[in-house]
Amino acid sequence: MIFVFSEDNETAFEILSEANKLADSSKSKIAAISFGGTEDDYIACGADIVFSINIEPHEDSVVEGISVLIDQYKPETLLIGSTKFGREVAPGIGQRFGAGCATDCIDFSKDNENLTVKRLVLGGRFITTQRFLRKPQIATVPPGRFEKNINKSRKGEIIKISFKPAKTRVQVMETKKKVPQEMKIEEANIIVSAGRGLKKKEDLKLIEALANVLGGAMGCSRSIAADLKWLPEEHWIGLSGHKVNPRLYIAIGISGQVQHIAGIRDARTIIAINKDPNAPIFKSCDYGIVGDLYDIVPRLTEILKKKS
Repeated sequence: MIFVFSEDNETAFEILSEANKLADSSKSKIAAISFGGTEDDYIACGADIVFSINIEPHEDSVVEGISVLIDQYKPETLLIGSTKFGREVAPGIGQRFGAGCATDCIDFSKDNENLTVKRLVLGGRFITTQRFLRKPQIATVPPGRFEKNINKSRKGEIIKISFKPAKTRVQVMETKKKVPQEMKIEEANIIVSAGRGLKKKEDLKLIEALANVLGGAMGCSRSIAADLKWLPEEHWIGLSGHKVNPRLYIAIGISGQVQHIAGIRDARTIIAINKDPNAPIFKSCDYGIVGDLYDIVPRLTEILKKKS
């Protein structure tokens, strides 16, 4: 049996499509674990069984709940969405069972019952191939890596699980609401990103104007979100932020450190604008413009406005 879990439903649906390929080769059943999601959607996207646990998910409860299911059903493989929440849950389960946990896996295959994965390492500069020797085989999968497949005619079994939530070891001192972004950065087909090449926060308007004329979303490097806090982390692209795969990615004033490149490696076309001809970003882009962003970006925006 293959278990699939992500607190983000869209990520879970994407993982289910890849789990189906693994299940076909090993004749395994696929079980999705839902903490309050829509069970029928899981079945439509490939689950044979949905374990429905109707509690508010937090790390300790999810680790405890999935561990109980593993003890009972003995799955060979557990695939978890590589979200911030998932990256906390996965190693917790691995520690419970003395099992390995491979993160950010981008390809899967099976040799008999052993799972082989390819995953990004060293800031996304290299891809390594690893094979599991113990079970359960636990792997995390980045959002947006696979396309979900929906078949509304699929049939499946829904199993309601009664579960007493584990007492959390984390005390919430304060909760602050974030301003929701209109478009999730992972879903954008066009992304225009800002880096430390910008002199002040007000200059983000230049980046936003170009993104708007292209009908895209605005992203940023780590320094803009984490250090300067000019933008919320929803815009942060990179190894520790969001990994994206747009049709077009425009990096403006971004040097191109390996952590940022790890987040954009799946972009189809990358354009870089930077005044430093030796910036690492030029080794990773398809098209590069060496020049002052304060001259290039407004002119590019005006040209695109006229053409549109």
